[in-house]
Amino acid sequence: MAPLLGTGLTRALRQRHGGDPETSTSDEWVIKARPVPRPGRWIATVVVGLLIAMLVHGLVTNGTFGWGTVGHYFFTSLVLSGVRLTIILTVVSMAAGIVIGIVVAVMRMSPNPLMSNASRLYIWFFRGTPLLVQLIFWYNIGALYPKISVGIPFGPSFASFTSTHVLTSLVAALVGLSLNEGAYMAEIIRSGIMAVDAGQIEAARSLGMHQRLLLRRVVLPQAMRVVIPPTGNQVITMLKTTSMCSVIAIAELLYSVELIYQRNFETIPLLIVASLWYLLMTTVLSVGQYYLERHFGRGQITMLSLNMQHRR
Repeated sequence: MAPLLGTGLTRALRQRHGGDPETSTSDEWVIKARPVPRPGRWIATVVVGLLIAMLVHGLVTNGTFGWGTVGHYFFTSLVLSGVRLTIILTVVSMAAGIVIGIVVAVMRMSPNPLMSNASRLYIWFFRGTPLLVQLIFWYNIGALYPKISVGIPFGPSFASFTSTHVLTSLVAALVGLSLNEGAYMAEIIRSGIMAVDAGQIEAARSLGMHQRLLLRRVVLPQAMRVVIPPTGNQVITMLKTTSMCSVIAIAELLYSVELIYQRNFETIPLLIVASLWYLLMTTVLSVGQYYLERHFGRGQITMLSLNMQHRR
């Protein structure tokens, strides 16, 4: 329809100016359109360019940043040890949080009211209280339970341990981060499961698949396309959230640079060191998230391109 309108408009213009609409082939009938002026865009470009120039000038000329100190401490053993512990906390806590999230999400969607309400209570508590409070609570759990016993519930115990020996600072950090992350991952995974077409589930049940096989072969693979983007964001958030563990004396990245600037009083350069390491690690995670999203979104991209070709 659009080409026909364009042809009719061209013929009308040629006839109006005395040309032959059938035989004229010169370029004198081509409409020369002027671009719409956008002064606001140019003003915004100038303002942003000036701000960037001022920022770069301040970073280069302000000696308080201490770029020499930043380069000196960037690869020191204490900082690298903090980076390594930060990565370990992120990987272990996210893996445990994903496992907990899958279990809680399945419980949340269970027809059993006890299972469903228990999962609701778990999500409500760990999402409703600050993570910092949870970390401090787990660090001081020995004051509430001096001993941890293993045995039959409401019966005899087979072994008992001192809480302070079992729940060290590192274990308390892992437990606090994992349980908190599990509450958020449960809602993310539940939304991914609910996004799966109900017809797919009914077709799998008609083939005789039991619940666990249905979940593993049909539901979870299709839910990954919805789950991956927010999960990637949660991984990046977890990497930065590990800095809260410094309050319970975990020698992760932030606590490591704190130990250094408490000795040499170079606070700003050491904080820049930590910030640059966080930026480097989050950039790597963002690139990995991009490729994961592209991998799990291949089917959707193919269907979208097919629909566009069909419309054409």
